[in-house]
Amino acid sequence: MPLISTEDTKLALEPIRPLYPFRTQRFALPGGALSYVDEGDGPPVVLLHGNPTWSFYYRRLIGGLRRAHRVIVPDHMGCGLSDKPQDYPYTLQTHIDNLTRLLAHLDLGPVDLVVHDWGGPIGMGWATRHPELVRRIVVLNTAAFLSPRLPLRIAVCRYPLVGDLIVRGLNGFVLGGTVMAVVHPLAPEVRYGYLLPYGNWHDRVAIQRFVRDIPMHPGHPTWAVVDGIDRELVTLRNHPMLILWGGQDWCFTDHFLAGWLQRFPAAEALRFDDAGHYVLEDAHEAIVPRVARFLS
Repeated sequence: MPLISTEDTKLALEPIRPLYPFRTQRFALPGGALSYVDEGDGPPVVLLHGNPTWSFYYRRLIGGLRRAHRVIVPDHMGCGLSDKPQDYPYTLQTHIDNLTRLLAHLDLGPVDLVVHDWGGPIGMGWATRHPELVRRIVVLNTAAFLSPRLPLRIAVCRYPLVGDLIVRGLNGFVLGGTVMAVVHPLAPEVRYGYLLPYGNWHDRVAIQRFVRDIPMHPGHPTWAVVDGIDRELVTLRNHPMLILWGGQDWCFTDHFLAGWLQRFPAAEALRFDDAGHYVLEDAHEAIVPRVARFLS
């Protein structure tokens, strides 16, 4: 199946340009090219998305920070506007390695870090290796430690054949996110933005692989990676941390919020009772200025 051309991508983006007016760059990696937003000037801040979103998730935060910061927002390989190679090792370790290469290439020096969903273990995987390059951390409904909990609606997406049909055939994971990850319904143009990069079986490859890469037993290859990150989180304990939590998240529940506070007892935490997993959609009016103040 042919990849979407650059011109086709530009045309597809036109309906969301008022929401996503950012310039993107390309960075070559083994196996494909990574797309990333690079906006503004000032102290750098790196925003890391999860599954099944892309840099579009951070559009309001980019707009709120770029006046005083250089804002870097990569689309993980297989996500957003990045390449979507089919025969590719879509694992947590690979995503950490990709981020490491990108940040080394950009040579930003110390950065502030904002993480959500899979952006948590990816970002913390990088940060625990480079604590001297981390200034402050903002955590949005994510985890960087193991948990035995996996909601049934995600577990079903891991089943052989059935999971492929749901995730890659019917686009159930992305479509479900636009409904089940928010408390307040998304506007049609916002929903279009989330669906845009994942229009066919080919383009949903990373969505499926992220789901399969959730480690639920010690025999899973990513189990040891997450466990290793958790063991090294102590190296970041003295870094200022702000936790902004959607209280109606059925996936990253308050169990995970308690896990962060156990590991970072000095963190400032705020729970939004009327927000879901896509906490930046439901509570952006409160979150964007709060993050800007925290990073200022």
